[in-house]
Amino acid sequence: MGGGGEEPPRSSSAVVRSALDAFGSTDRRIILLILRTTQRPRIFPLVPPLPPSTQRAAACSLSVLMKQSLGELMRMSRICRMLFATCLGSFILVIFYFQIMQKNPFVVDGCCRKGSRNSLQDLYSPSQLDPSALHQARRDQVMDACRVNSASSRKRRVLTPGDLRNLVVDDDHELIYCYVPKVACTNWKRVMMVLTGRGKYSDPMEIPANQAHVPSNLKTLNQYSIAEINHRLKNYFKFLFVREPFERLVSAYRNKFTLKYNSSFHKRFGTRIIRRYRKNATQEALVNGDDVKFKEFVDYLVDPATHRGRPLNEHWQTVYQLCHPCHIHYDMVGKYETLEEDANHILGLVGVGESLRFPSYAKSTRTTDTMTAQFFSNISAQQQVQLYQLYKMDFLMFNYSIPSYLRLD
Repeated sequence: MGGGGEEPPRSSSAVVRSALDAFGSTDRRIILLILRTTQRPRIFPLVPPLPPSTQRAAACSLSVLMKQSLGELMRMSRICRMLFATCLGSFILVIFYFQIMQKNPFVVDGCCRKGSRNSLQDLYSPSQLDPSALHQARRDQVMDACRVNSASSRKRRVLTPGDLRNLVVDDDHELIYCYVPKVACTNWKRVMMVLTGRGKYSDPMEIPANQAHVPSNLKTLNQYSIAEINHRLKNYFKFLFVREPFERLVSAYRNKFTLKYNSSFHKRFGTRIIRRYRKNATQEALVNGDDVKFKEFVDYLVDPATHRGRPLNEHWQTVYQLCHPCHIHYDMVGKYETLEEDANHILGLVGVGESLRFPSYAKSTRTTDTMTAQFFSNISAQQQVQLYQLYKMDFLMFNYSIPSYLRLD
């Protein structure tokens, strides 16, 4: 071995010779050619040089062998692809079969309950392209707003039972409805009483409004055990209805502070607001609290002292705080602006659309955008900014644009 190269250990030579002896003469020459042309000579010093004629013959044999191997590989690839496609198709057919045969594949334990349809499957079904695309966009909007504002939207990562008191449960139809005051919640509670009444009620409008708000007439999620809560949040169809935040706020003010029959609100909140924010208030106003001005109501809402120690009343609390949409995945977000259409769509998904319709709403008394602008015209720009910050998450999550009458500069 000339040239000053370092001779490998004898054990390596023995290994190489032993490996070569295992092949036939033709294959051994091909292997020798590969080793000679692809490796450094000093790694395989025991491989003898091949004559030119032998190298050409070995190269031809190597070319034929490679073509044969490549052909075998391509045939195997086609077979593998066919096997994979067959397995995948069979898997899809099995899944499709069970989705059709089972009434509700989303329920983990137990059989389907009375009246239950596969609401979740129907909602996400591509056969309902228009409504499903609309409601998917609304769900995406909520998720995007929660993600962008994650620092503020996820301050409390674990919900307590007290956070779930606005979530009404219908175990018969596997429904959870988060009610938001001033977003047709009275009629929705009536509908839920029909659904859970087991035949006691048939027409929602036969139920007096005050009965719809009696806590014992409906069951809320906070009344269940932790395990039962988790099961329902995972498996039930969950929905809520939202409204333009400032229209809802003005509607709450009009209902609770300008109508004589709401004396309980006058005593509970009106007297406190007048005492704190009205200069030279009369004794009558301090006692009755029935003539709160909208500006005084706004003073109360933006005052930091109002938010210390206790949450806002549910009639003017944010939807974000009432229903926790950054923690609970709602399958449908209905809107007050498309109330009857969205409501009847839900009833159809539940499987009761033919026997139960959502009550028509009296539009003559609705708080409109024009009416809201009039109320805000007497509010300072600073307070408008403060109010917007208070309800900002509701604007962002439910895709409501900043009102044109608002002065945020």
